[in-house]
Amino acid sequence: MATPAPYDPQLDALIFELAASLEHPQRAAFEDAARAVVAALPYLGPGVVYRALKPLQRQFFQPPDDTRIGQTRGSGIRRPSKLIAAEPLGEDNPRCGERARRSFGAV
Repeated sequence: MATPAPYDPQLDALIFELAASLEHPQRAAFEDAARAVVAALPYLGPGVVYRALKPLQRQFFQPPDDTRIGQTRGSGIRRPSKLIAAEPLGEDNPRCGERARRSFGAV
Protein backbone atom coordinates (compact mmCIF):
# COMPACT_ATOMS: atom_id res chain seq x y z
CA MET A 1 0.00 0.00 0.00
CA ALA A 2 1.32 3.41 -0.98
CA THR A 3 2.01 5.91 1.74
CA PRO A 4 -0.10 9.07 1.48
CA ALA A 5 1.68 12.25 0.50
CA PRO A 6 2.23 14.73 3.33
CA TYR A 7 -0.30 17.55 3.50
CA ASP A 8 0.92 20.66 1.71
CA PRO A 9 -1.26 23.80 1.96
CA GLN A 10 0.17 25.17 -1.31
CA LEU A 11 -0.90 22.11 -3.26
CA ASP A 12 -4.28 22.04 -1.55
CA ALA A 13 -4.78 25.72 -2.46
CA LEU A 14 -3.81 24.98 -6.06
CA ILE A 15 -6.36 22.16 -6.29
CA PHE A 16 -9.00 24.43 -4.76
CA GLU A 17 -8.13 27.23 -7.20
CA LEU A 18 -8.39 24.95 -10.23
CA ALA A 19 -11.70 23.55 -8.94
CA ALA A 20 -13.22 27.02 -8.43
CA SER A 21 -14.32 27.35 -12.07
CA LEU A 22 -16.17 24.02 -12.02
CA GLU A 23 -19.81 23.41 -11.18
CA HIS A 24 -20.50 21.85 -7.78
CA PRO A 25 -21.12 18.25 -8.99
CA GLN A 26 -17.94 18.30 -11.06
CA ARG A 27 -15.90 20.02 -8.36
CA ALA A 28 -15.96 17.09 -5.94
CA ALA A 29 -15.11 14.60 -8.69
CA PHE A 30 -12.24 16.81 -9.87
CA GLU A 31 -10.83 17.18 -6.35
CA ASP A 32 -10.86 13.40 -5.87
CA ALA A 33 -9.19 12.80 -9.23
CA ALA A 34 -6.68 15.60 -8.57
CA ARG A 35 -5.68 14.13 -5.23
CA ALA A 36 -5.16 10.74 -6.93
CA VAL A 37 -2.95 12.37 -9.59
CA VAL A 38 -0.95 14.26 -6.94
CA ALA A 39 -0.45 11.06 -4.95
CA ALA A 40 0.98 9.36 -8.05
CA LEU A 41 3.50 12.13 -8.82
CA PRO A 42 7.13 11.32 -7.98
CA TYR A 43 8.03 14.96 -7.20
CA LEU A 44 5.76 17.47 -5.53
CA GLY A 45 5.93 21.16 -6.27
CA PRO A 46 3.46 23.81 -7.40
CA GLY A 47 4.71 23.82 -11.00
CA VAL A 48 4.77 20.05 -11.37
CA VAL A 49 1.32 19.70 -9.84
CA TYR A 50 -0.11 22.51 -11.99
CA ARG A 51 1.21 20.95 -15.20
CA ALA A 52 -0.27 17.59 -14.16
CA LEU A 53 -3.67 19.01 -13.17
CA LYS A 54 -4.24 21.48 -16.00
CA PRO A 55 -5.38 18.86 -18.56
CA LEU A 56 -7.43 17.11 -15.87
CA GLN A 57 -9.26 20.36 -15.05
CA ARG A 58 -10.06 20.88 -18.73
CA GLN A 59 -11.67 17.45 -18.86
CA PHE A 60 -14.05 18.38 -16.04
CA PHE A 61 -14.82 21.94 -17.25
CA GLN A 62 -18.19 22.47 -18.94
CA PRO A 63 -18.57 26.02 -20.31
CA PRO A 64 -21.86 27.72 -19.43
CA ASP A 65 -24.52 28.11 -22.09
CA ASP A 66 -24.29 31.33 -24.06
CA THR A 67 -27.77 32.86 -24.14
CA ARG A 68 -26.69 35.43 -26.72
CA ILE A 69 -26.33 32.86 -29.52
CA GLY A 70 -28.90 33.54 -32.22
CA GLN A 71 -29.64 37.11 -31.14
CA THR A 72 -28.92 40.09 -33.33
CA ARG A 73 -26.27 42.53 -32.24
CA GLY A 74 -28.59 45.24 -30.93
CA SER A 75 -31.31 43.11 -29.38
CA GLY A 76 -30.98 44.26 -25.78
CA ILE A 77 -27.72 42.55 -24.95
CA ARG A 78 -26.09 45.81 -23.94
CA ARG A 79 -27.39 48.82 -22.10
CA PRO A 80 -28.84 51.56 -24.34
CA SER A 81 -26.35 54.22 -25.38
CA LYS A 82 -27.07 57.82 -24.41
CA LEU A 83 -24.92 59.01 -27.32
CA ILE A 84 -27.05 57.19 -29.87
CA ALA A 85 -30.44 57.98 -28.32
CA ALA A 86 -29.90 61.69 -27.53
CA GLU A 87 -30.11 64.68 -29.84
CA PRO A 88 -26.86 66.11 -31.27
CA LEU A 89 -25.13 68.51 -28.89
CA GLY A 90 -24.52 71.45 -31.20
CA GLU A 91 -26.28 73.11 -34.09
CA ASP A 92 -24.50 74.31 -37.20
CA ASN A 93 -24.75 78.05 -36.53
CA PRO A 94 -22.21 80.81 -35.82
CA ARG A 95 -22.29 80.12 -32.08
CA CYS A 96 -21.04 76.56 -32.54
CA GLY A 97 -17.99 77.40 -34.59
CA GLU A 98 -19.19 77.73 -38.18
CA ARG A 99 -17.82 81.28 -38.36
CA ALA A 100 -14.41 80.09 -37.09
CA ARG A 101 -14.32 77.22 -39.57
CA ARG A 102 -15.06 79.59 -42.48
CA SER A 103 -12.33 82.06 -41.44
CA PHE A 104 -9.59 79.51 -42.17
CA GLY A 105 -10.28 79.32 -45.88
CA ALA A 106 -7.50 78.72 -48.37
CA VAL A 107 -5.76 81.83 -49.79
